[in-house]
Amino acid sequence: MERYLWAGLVLALYALFCAVTFRRHAARHRPAAGGAGILVAYASQTGFAEMLARQTVAGLTAAGKAAWADAIDRLDAARLAAAQQALFIVSTTGEGDAPDHAAGFVRRVMGTGATLSSLRYGLLALGDRDYARFCAFGHALDGWLRQQGAMPLFDMVEVDNGDAGALRRWQQHLGQMAGPVHLPIWTPGDYQEWVLAERHHLNPGSPGAAIFHLRLAPPAAGTADWQAGDIAEVEPCNPPDSVAAALRLRGGDRPEIRDGLTRPLSQWLARTTLPEGREPIPSRDYSIASLPDDGFLDLVVRQVTGPDGRLGLGSGWLTRHAPVGGPVRLRLRSNPGFHPPPDDRPLILIGNGTGIAGLRAHLKHRARCGHQRNWLLFGERTAQHDSLFDDDLSAWIADGTLSRLDRAFSRQGDRPVYVQHLLAAAGDRVAAWVADGAALYVCGSLEGMAGGVHAVLTDLLGADMLADLAAARRYCRDVY
Repeated sequence: MERYLWAGLVLALYALFCAVTFRRHAARHRPAAGGAGILVAYASQTGFAEMLARQTVAGLTAAGKAAWADAIDRLDAARLAAAQQALFIVSTTGEGDAPDHAAGFVRRVMGTGATLSSLRYGLLALGDRDYARFCAFGHALDGWLRQQGAMPLFDMVEVDNGDAGALRRWQQHLGQMAGPVHLPIWTPGDYQEWVLAERHHLNPGSPGAAIFHLRLAPPAAGTADWQAGDIAEVEPCNPPDSVAAALRLRGGDRPEIRDGLTRPLSQWLARTTLPEGREPIPSRDYSIASLPDDGFLDLVVRQVTGPDGRLGLGSGWLTRHAPVGGPVRLRLRSNPGFHPPPDDRPLILIGNGTGIAGLRAHLKHRARCGHQRNWLLFGERTAQHDSLFDDDLSAWIADGTLSRLDRAFSRQGDRPVYVQHLLAAAGDRVAAWVADGAALYVCGSLEGMAGGVHAVLTDLLGADMLADLAAARRYCRDVY
């Protein structure tokens, strides 16, 4: 009997300890009472806006300000009305859309009125000037906040493709908010030199552009860690004649050439002032197709050709000019919005083309966790030439990782079949999986595929349910 009393006492003390620890943790992360402190809300499609939000909170906290980060879809009109100061860091995806997880906020909060006359806010809008509606969601949010009576602390800061100058302006504004305390300089993380160990042409004979599987060995020093869904930022280089041409445009000298290659073009462009209208070459983002315990980082890259017939800077460097055995500079970026589900819920994976990269990493993760209820719907050109990673898929079917595999091929048969057609044909089954708790993951081309898939899912499930799935991280997209 005494043994049970002692056991009960130990359990009670442990429960008390857990309760106290939880309350202390919650107190440290709870917004200050009465709206005091600074809310930092983010809307992120690829993880960049969320990363900047957390860096913003860290900088403000280091400067002595109370601040906390929250996803924008967790906010409502009442929380905004109660806040005194808020910073919004929001991306624009596709042709002017809000990130997927923010769809519910747009419909539920921005679609109605709110009284925000006590709110002072700042806004950092992330976008890409290659798209016609540059930073469109940032502009829409800014306009809505003003209409509800909120007052801007400063003019909206627009960021084109991670432009460092714009991010410095944002940091200067934070410094003014935080007082005289100096905020630390932000650094996105250094590029590291990986080694291009292998490069294989995956679709010889295809009517589409060439697709390559690249395998990179990690840097000699240190370890590299990532999850399924994360992104590799590659710093592209150019062949010598292209660098020389670029330098002639700005009156520079021909760079030193070693072994027929050059340093990254951005290093040469940074040496002198660029002509008006020209910018340094940004990095290129690629979905990672492997997991760290594979021992390699795998990429899947399609060659892109411009109107003049030249290969694109990023795809040309990786698929043709970078020598096997030579260095490729890259850094890893977390993409929480496309990370795997935390449990063994069913998973419907949808994609096309090089989108197989992100989907392959997820299937690898599911296989290693023993989570077997997975369904892949995938589209490419022809069965003969474009059955990408067929050996992997066959093995996952054999061991039960893949419950179902549907493939669409657009360049064979009497009429083109795309992945959205497969989705529509299996609509009842898709709805049944979703009703059973399945998550939907989409990876591949924004133009055509992603829009077509979204339209079919809207027809099958309804716009409200799809927005709710996105907010619950059960509808996740990595599209480009």
